[in-house]
Amino acid sequence: MSRIKIAHKTILDWDLRSCVYLNHWSENPNIALFFRTISRLGDGLFWGTMLGIVWFMQGISYFFQVMYLIAASSVGTLIYKVLKRHTVRPRPYQVHQVIILGERPLDHFSFPSGHTLHAVMITTILGSIMPILLLIMLPFTLLIALSRMILGLHYPTDVIVGATIGVVVASLTLWLAPVFNIIL
Repeated sequence: MSRIKIAHKTILDWDLRSCVYLNHWSENPNIALFFRTISRLGDGLFWGTMLGIVWFMQGISYFFQVMYLIAASSVGTLIYKVLKRHTVRPRPYQVHQVIILGERPLDHFSFPSGHTLHAVMITTILGSIMPILLLIMLPFTLLIALSRMILGLHYPTDVIVGATIGVVVASLTLWLAPVFNIIL
């Protein structure tokens, strides 16, 4: 067996073991409810609230930063939808009977985690505008990432890749933002 195949098998084994371990936390009804709530807040309500706080605290002068966030979110969504359509990785609960589904998925496929992608991206962008919000957003982003695995919706690699895409899209957005300020 080639080294690449061995490495691939090792990663897949780790992915499954980690997913099963984290998913077992959902056997406790209180933990399951907590992470379902976190996951639902991550659908948009929490991020809308953070955006509202930035607008309230910083004023309408931050209109362009909000537009950058919307543009970044659109790019992130496009990337993860293309990846999901082409990788068609089933969700953990669909493949492994030991994994308990803790929340209804928003779409059919697992790779990458869109919740994690957007959580990391929004935290990075809004955190650069108003760093004090990082005290709230960073822990929430970590909880979002954990929730996706605990609820049986994603493997750790889905979450890691989602977070990586989120950081890259946010970083590119923040890097390009001054160029667009000059143009506009």
